[in-house]
Amino acid sequence: MEQQFSYNRLLWRKLKKNKAAIAGMIVIACCIFMALFAYLIAPDNTPNADLQTVEIQAKKPGYTQMFLRIPDAKNSSTGWLGNIFSGSPAQYRYIPISAYKVSGNDLTVEKFVDDDTSVTQHYNVNAITNNNPSRLSSLIITKKYWLGTDAYGRDILSRLIVGTRVSLAVGLIALLISLTLGILLGALAGYYRGWVDEIIVWFINVSWSIPTLLLVFAISMALGKGFWQIFIAVGLTMWVSVARLVRGQVIAVKEQEFVLAARALGFTNSRIIVKHILPNILGPVMVIAAGNFATAIIVEAGLSFLGIGVQAPTPSWGLMIKENYNFIITHNPMLALIPGIAIMLLVLAFNLLGNGLRDAVDVK
Repeated sequence: MEQQFSYNRLLWRKLKKNKAAIAGMIVIACCIFMALFAYLIAPDNTPNADLQTVEIQAKKPGYTQMFLRIPDAKNSSTGWLGNIFSGSPAQYRYIPISAYKVSGNDLTVEKFVDDDTSVTQHYNVNAITNNNPSRLSSLIITKKYWLGTDAYGRDILSRLIVGTRVSLAVGLIALLISLTLGILLGALAGYYRGWVDEIIVWFINVSWSIPTLLLVFAISMALGKGFWQIFIAVGLTMWVSVARLVRGQVIAVKEQEFVLAARALGFTNSRIIVKHILPNILGPVMVIAAGNFATAIIVEAGLSFLGIGVQAPTPSWGLMIKENYNFIITHNPMLALIPGIAIMLLVLAFNLLGNGLRDAVDVK
């Protein structure tokens, strides 16, 4: 245990010297923080950040709009825990306005329709303030959309923040599935060799020969469209590289003296694999895990873009590109470029971390 602690400390010391890897870790840490507290950070904290205002669709970053918000008695709070994990139902109806005037108990607003059109509407002040006219000033607010609005008038920044959950979740679950299958099959093939190795290697080669994207399509179609289905589909296509790596590492390690000594002491094969071999090959496995995490994010984004991944209204960076890619050749290309840049930065962060881990675990 003390030797393992010393090794981990040495690994961290070497990793700290790699500035690019540390930068990647900082980006990943920020994304994890955003994913955990997405609904506390996002300006739109409704479930899936799906508050739609079609009158202000496809607005550019920095757009500002005035709203009259009318209390909605139908929606009730879900409690602080529910607000953190699933968002808070909208407590108001938001009506975009360009001007307003109060005359006694009558509120006259110019409802915003588009840049050239508005419609005059009248509201009873006592009715919308629950007989408390002093609350009227709090019902007229101004929102700033820092990254603009999408084709449905939703806040891009809020959906980008909430969408971080999907990207990290698909990476984590796909990674757990691929590591479980890859380490299990690779360790069995490398340790026992013989017919066990032949069968597993044949299975690996068959899976390796199928293009990854086509295999993901096939599994997705078999499982159906949905949130969890895409996680499983991606995970079941990424175990092959892990199994090949683990198999090779186990073959190299199992003939070393400490393994031979464990056999001489009468330890069981399962104990030798779990307690003695696997801890000594974790370095290369950590490197490939970081790469697979990045690959899973890209695959999920691609599937969502093609319409067979995460389904609306759940925010996904790939789905956001699909919903707004037609604006690339029109007046507002940033609507599609922003989630694309987010994907690029997160994938780059994992690749930089993977490169740093590779250099840190390299004993040469």
